[in-house]
Amino acid sequence: MTFKTFNFKPFIYDALEELHFTEPSPIQEAVIPIIQAEKSLVAQSQTGTGKSHAFLLPLMNQVEAKPETQIVITAPSRELGEQLYQAAKQLSDHHPEEIMIERAFGGTDTMRQSERLEHQVPQIVVGTPGRLLDLIERQALSVHQVHSFVVDEADMTLDMGFLQDVDQIAGRMPNDLNMYVFSATIPTKLRPFLRKYMQSPEWIQLQSEHLISETIDNYLLPVRGRDAKELLYEGLTIGQPYLALIFANTIETVKELYQFLKAKGLSVGMIHGDLDSRERRRMMKQIQNLEYQYVVATDLAARGIDIEGVSHVFNYEVPGELEFFIHRVGRTGRQGLPGLAVTLYEPDDQKDIEWLEDKGIRFEFKDIQDSEWIDAKDHSQRRNRKKQEETDHTVKGMVERNKRQKVKPGYKRKLKRNIKQHKKNQRLQDQRQKRKRQRQYNKEKNHVDY
Repeated sequence: MTFKTFNFKPFIYDALEELHFTEPSPIQEAVIPIIQAEKSLVAQSQTGTGKSHAFLLPLMNQVEAKPETQIVITAPSRELGEQLYQAAKQLSDHHPEEIMIERAFGGTDTMRQSERLEHQVPQIVVGTPGRLLDLIERQALSVHQVHSFVVDEADMTLDMGFLQDVDQIAGRMPNDLNMYVFSATIPTKLRPFLRKYMQSPEWIQLQSEHLISETIDNYLLPVRGRDAKELLYEGLTIGQPYLALIFANTIETVKELYQFLKAKGLSVGMIHGDLDSRERRRMMKQIQNLEYQYVVATDLAARGIDIEGVSHVFNYEVPGELEFFIHRVGRTGRQGLPGLAVTLYEPDDQKDIEWLEDKGIRFEFKDIQDSEWIDAKDHSQRRNRKKQEETDHTVKGMVERNKRQKVKPGYKRKLKRNIKQHKKNQRLQDQRQKRKRQRQYNKEKNHVDY
């Protein structure tokens, strides 16, 4: 399939040629015909699959140059909203008529924006839920004629506490509204919102055969009692990363790592939720200009920011959820380019590592020696050997006890049955633990049930 299949207007193909897009991605193949048919949809797809253009292309193809707001797109962060705005602007620049796209983000002058909107009506608005709702309540923005409402990164919108704002925005739109919800996961708490505004939507779920790109070398690096910061520094300084992202689970840890790596003389930046809007814009501009070789970040950067040219990803800590791991590692190895992902782990992380492996993540086990990566023992082999040793020890104990006891008729058959039962119990216990982890995963990432 090519983009010609969709019979877009000529200006869309001019924009696609400028982008060097020739063939639609799987999510684009699935989504574009549904939006063209003006049917609402819920699309579940991982990051980096091309979902932004999956809705921007058909919506931009529909927009008309009349003075009314027709399309509203929400994003959970300013950075993600800015990316969507730039992508939409690139398409609109090729439109034969003037199409106005308004940004509605926090950190800018609300009064000045409201005054401007009194004299200029945008056909498309891209913004964060809080600012969009503020403009609507001030009557600076009318959404009564909107025909298409996109909620991008819905799970992140929920996580950041913005779903109530999105609910209020949708409630002010027409009843025959077409709604398009895009999300990496569909948490249970998202269901009531979807049921409220979407009647029998089309459902698209694209699961990649490979959870992370095959072009990524995915290393697991054991800390083994060493100083984790020093070990991280060793890994970061092997070779010359073009741009390395270092992820930590908390803002406090990000700040600590930033100070540590800066003291080591590395060119390092930092992104986290405590930065004010001015600092964050400045930092993002510097990162895009490649003024830093290393960037320490919380998961906000993995979900809401698309940084080009990432060659290395380091997980200083194992993330608590599979989705966060995929989003982190997915920052590298894009567009078929090679990438390296390294995850430091402690013995306490063993269960989390096993859980990731159960979901299909495959690791190479590495260590560092003389400033080079070397092969290390597979932790799963050690785990299996430990279980086998425990089983062998129990079986040995059974044999020894029977030796000390007076031999009775049939004792060998009884011993054999006991050993067989013990091994069966061990297998059942392993299976129960695996099913428990699976149930927990399904509970957290449950699909919407219509």
